[in-house]
Amino acid sequence: MKMNKITAFAATFLALGLWTACSAPKEETTEETVMETVEEAPAPSNTVVDIAIGSPDHTTLVAAVQAAGLVETLSGDGPFTVFAPTNAAFEALPAGTVEGLLEPESKEALTGILTYHVVSGNVMSGDLSDGQEVTTLNGQTLTVSIQDGKVMIGGATVVAADLAGTNGVVHVIDTVLLPE
Repeated sequence: MKMNKITAFAATFLALGLWTACSAPKEETTEETVMETVEEAPAPSNTVVDIAIGSPDHTTLVAAVQAAGLVETLSGDGPFTVFAPTNAAFEALPAGTVEGLLEPESKEALTGILTYHVVSGNVMSGDLSDGQEVTTLNGQTLTVSIQDGKVMIGGATVVAADLAGTNGVVHVIDTVLLPE
């Protein structure tokens, strides 16, 4: 009998608990969705001009491209293949040559020299063959020479090849090419 009373008491207590839980006012919960707008950063630029700007060995070339007003052109869609002379290549020119070319009155001559270092298209080193002639943006041609694995363009040795950019490729050369 005692067990029935305990069972009845437990059942009553359980029923009372369930009745209270079911009859209690429901709390409304609101869920707030916060949407964060993230602006996608533009892809970093890596044009043939940016490659030269990023190289400590091409500060003279960058200054010349700026003086000739070719930054915008060479930052355009392209594609361009640039044979980029190093600072040492510019230093090997006769004294005063670079300084004279950077003068405003020499802009046309400087532009002719710089465009002699640029070929239209995306020409990787593997695309070059011995004896091949490539037409530069200034309209003249350069001859490719490949001997013992060494690539030369117009007499300049390619010391670093296939620096790919978003609008072309840069090949570093050890000599400033001078058009005829």
